Amino acid sequence: QVQVVESGGGSVQAGGSLRLSCAASGSISSIPIMAWYRQAPGKEREWIARIFSEDRTNYADSVKGRFTISRDNAKNTVTLQMNSLKPEDTGVYYCNARPRGFTGPAYWGQGTQVTVSS
Repeated sequence: QVQVVESGGGSVQAGGSLRLSCAASGSISSIPIMAWYRQAPGKEREWIARIFSEDRTNYADSVKGRFTISRDNAKNTVTLQMNSLKPEDTGVYYCNARPRGFTGPAYWGQGTQVTVSS
Protein backbone atom coordinates (compact mmCIF):
# COMPACT_ATOMS: atom_id res chain seq x y z
CA GLN A 1 0.00 0.00 0.00
CA VAL A 2 1.18 3.50 -0.85
CA GLN A 3 0.46 6.65 1.08
CA VAL A 4 0.73 10.02 -0.60
CA VAL A 5 0.54 13.50 0.88
CA GLU A 6 0.00 16.64 -1.14
CA SER A 7 1.33 20.10 -0.28
CA GLY A 8 1.88 23.48 -1.86
CA GLY A 9 -1.65 24.67 -2.43
CA GLY A 10 -2.74 28.22 -1.74
CA SER A 11 -4.30 31.32 -3.18
CA VAL A 12 -2.95 33.18 -6.18
CA GLN A 13 -4.15 35.74 -8.68
CA ALA A 14 -4.87 34.83 -12.26
CA GLY A 15 -1.68 34.58 -14.26
CA GLY A 16 0.32 33.47 -11.26
CA SER A 17 2.07 30.20 -10.49
CA LEU A 18 1.99 27.51 -7.85
CA ARG A 19 4.02 24.39 -7.31
CA LEU A 20 2.37 21.35 -5.79
CA SER A 21 4.26 18.42 -4.32
CA CYS A 22 3.22 14.86 -3.66
CA ALA A 23 5.31 12.92 -1.17
CA ALA A 24 5.02 9.15 -1.19
CA SER A 25 5.53 6.83 1.76
CA GLY A 26 7.99 4.63 -0.10
CA SER A 27 10.00 4.44 -3.24
CA ILE A 28 8.17 5.70 -6.31
CA SER A 29 10.76 4.40 -8.75
CA SER A 30 8.77 1.20 -9.14
CA ILE A 31 5.36 2.87 -9.37
CA PRO A 32 4.37 2.85 -13.04
CA ILE A 33 1.95 5.76 -12.88
CA MET A 34 1.74 8.86 -10.71
CA ALA A 35 -0.93 11.39 -11.50
CA TRP A 36 -2.66 14.58 -10.45
CA TYR A 37 -6.41 15.10 -10.42
CA ARG A 38 -8.52 18.04 -9.34
CA GLN A 39 -12.07 18.63 -8.23
CA ALA A 40 -13.68 22.00 -8.73
CA PRO A 41 -16.61 23.06 -6.54
CA GLY A 42 -19.78 21.29 -7.63
CA LYS A 43 -17.96 19.19 -10.23
CA GLU A 44 -16.61 15.68 -10.49
CA ARG A 45 -12.96 14.90 -9.97
CA GLU A 46 -11.02 15.11 -13.23
CA TRP A 47 -7.65 13.85 -14.32
CA ILE A 48 -5.18 16.56 -15.35
CA ALA A 49 -1.69 15.06 -15.63
CA ARG A 50 0.18 11.77 -15.29
CA ILE A 51 3.77 10.63 -15.45
CA PHE A 52 4.97 7.12 -16.15
CA SER A 53 8.01 5.44 -14.67
CA GLU A 54 9.97 6.12 -17.85
CA ASP A 55 9.11 9.86 -17.46
CA ARG A 56 6.62 9.91 -20.30
CA THR A 57 3.87 12.43 -19.53
CA ASN A 58 0.26 13.05 -20.51
CA TYR A 59 -1.83 16.16 -19.91
CA ALA A 60 -5.46 17.08 -20.14
CA ASP A 61 -6.16 19.64 -22.83
CA SER A 62 -7.27 22.15 -20.20
CA VAL A 63 -3.77 22.35 -18.68
CA LYS A 64 -1.51 21.44 -21.59
CA GLY A 65 1.22 24.02 -22.08
CA ARG A 66 0.65 25.54 -18.63
CA PHE A 67 1.25 22.68 -16.20
CA THR A 68 4.28 20.43 -15.94
CA ILE A 69 4.44 17.17 -14.02
CA SER A 70 7.75 15.70 -12.95
CA ARG A 71 9.02 13.01 -10.61
CA ASP A 72 12.09 12.79 -8.41
CA ASN A 73 12.64 9.15 -7.60
CA ALA A 74 15.47 9.96 -5.19
CA LYS A 75 13.12 12.10 -3.08
CA ASN A 76 10.01 9.98 -3.71
CA THR A 77 8.10 13.03 -4.81
CA VAL A 78 6.02 14.09 -7.76
CA THR A 79 5.68 17.78 -8.54
CA LEU A 80 3.09 19.72 -10.48
CA GLN A 81 4.31 23.11 -11.65
CA MET A 82 1.33 25.27 -12.53
CA ASN A 83 1.84 28.45 -14.53
CA SER A 84 -0.52 30.98 -16.09
CA LEU A 85 -3.20 29.99 -13.63
CA LYS A 86 -6.82 30.78 -14.39
CA PRO A 87 -9.84 31.08 -12.09
CA GLU A 88 -11.16 27.84 -13.58
CA ASP A 89 -8.11 26.05 -12.16
CA THR A 90 -9.58 26.54 -8.70
CA GLY A 91 -10.25 23.32 -6.85
CA VAL A 92 -8.84 20.63 -4.62
CA TYR A 93 -5.85 18.93 -6.19
CA TYR A 94 -5.20 15.26 -5.48
CA CYS A 95 -2.17 13.08 -6.01
CA ASN A 96 -2.74 9.54 -7.19
CA ALA A 97 -0.40 6.55 -7.22
CA ARG A 98 -0.97 3.39 -9.23
CA PRO A 99 1.60 0.78 -8.22
CA ARG A 100 0.11 -1.76 -10.65
CA GLY A 101 -0.64 0.57 -13.50
CA PHE A 102 -4.10 1.23 -14.86
CA THR A 103 -5.47 -2.18 -13.90
CA GLY A 104 -4.57 -2.05 -10.23
CA PRO A 105 -5.78 -0.05 -7.25
CA ALA A 106 -5.22 3.68 -6.96
CA TYR A 107 -4.06 5.38 -3.80
CA TRP A 108 -5.13 8.93 -3.07
CA GLY A 109 -3.98 11.73 -0.85
CA GLN A 110 -6.22 14.08 1.08
CA GLY A 111 -5.84 16.88 -1.41
CA THR A 112 -4.61 20.45 -1.32
CA GLN A 113 -6.71 23.52 -2.09
CA VAL A 114 -5.81 25.82 -4.96
CA THR A 115 -7.72 29.07 -5.34
CA VAL A 116 -7.17 31.37 -8.30
CA SER A 117 -8.80 34.79 -8.15
CA SER A 118 -9.51 37.02 -11.11
